[in-house]
Amino acid sequence: MFEQVIGQHDVQQRLMQLISEERLPHALMLCGPQGCGKKALAIGFAKVLLTANGQKPSAMVDKLEHPDLHFTYPTIKLPSMGADHKPVSDDFAAQWHDMVMGGYYFNMTDWLEQMGGENQQAIITAGESDALIRKLSLKSSQGGYKVSIIWLPERMNIECANKILKLLEEPPSQTVFIMVCEEPEKLLETIRSRVQRIDVKRIDTDSICQALKEKRGLSDDMAQRISRMANGSWRQAMELLTADTENELFLDLFQALMRLAYQRKIKELKQWSEQLASMGRERQKRFLTYFLRLIRENFMYNFQERDLCYMSQREEEFARNFARFINEANILPITELADRAIRDIGQNANAKIVFFDMALQMIVLLIQK
Repeated sequence: MFEQVIGQHDVQQRLMQLISEERLPHALMLCGPQGCGKKALAIGFAKVLLTANGQKPSAMVDKLEHPDLHFTYPTIKLPSMGADHKPVSDDFAAQWHDMVMGGYYFNMTDWLEQMGGENQQAIITAGESDALIRKLSLKSSQGGYKVSIIWLPERMNIECANKILKLLEEPPSQTVFIMVCEEPEKLLETIRSRVQRIDVKRIDTDSICQALKEKRGLSDDMAQRISRMANGSWRQAMELLTADTENELFLDLFQALMRLAYQRKIKELKQWSEQLASMGRERQKRFLTYFLRLIRENFMYNFQERDLCYMSQREEEFARNFARFINEANILPITELADRAIRDIGQNANAKIVFFDMALQMIVLLIQK
């Protein structure tokens, strides 16, 4: 049932113990960083629950088409939808099924592209909670558990969150909720208090390395290099394996920012910020996350901690001359600057202002020693 899960044997064992020891709660929340396998664990455990009580595995379970399995996920509003329509998961059921059957390690960026809304902010609406309440009010079609997987519940709007809270307070009979969460602090405290939280750590490097050799046929040397750079994320390992063009773009943007800031070219920095502002907010946040990673890697490179550096060949070539500018005097201010930019972009601040301000501050930060 957990065939798509990379590593995470401790979590798998813990989930199975909940059943064997008859301690299964009505609501679980798997929390952890992107790419650690939370969604894969949730789907695998759902399959276990749907085949519990003597039920045999079926094609419906394998294809994730079991009538007692319900998925809830963030959606967007398409131009074709009416003004009063609140988008719900069922509006994108076909796209979701294609996405999930292609593998369980996709992220929000992949999902937005699948829906055709790369530049939108996906949320879970109040309409979704109403639809879920209706579905779960029905009796189990197979006489066993009903399983509701909620992917990224932190993206529920407040109206939806309050309705889901009531559902958790008075759960339907034989229903198990499995939330897959990356930012639990954004959830209502009352929701967090009604679920059993299981923290999922980053995947250990050895498990990623082994999976790369077994599932992708990589040599031991290549598998070790990619597994180290993946930083505990199978999704990131796949991106590295396919030489992701977005990372190439992000490296170009990172290099341009540092060179222009060092040269104090204000006009060009303004153009740089406008280029980033023209991208969708999700891509802007991904760039900032990439920015944070390279700052950390260059800091470690500067201190000759090469064994702790996980960079591609191009990234390392740039670091040879640039790393000396990232030191103990500016590492924290630069990190705080990027964290603040991520927060501002997430709150729909003007992207041109956010990135131009960031670029101007880099001029000062790069000269600190």
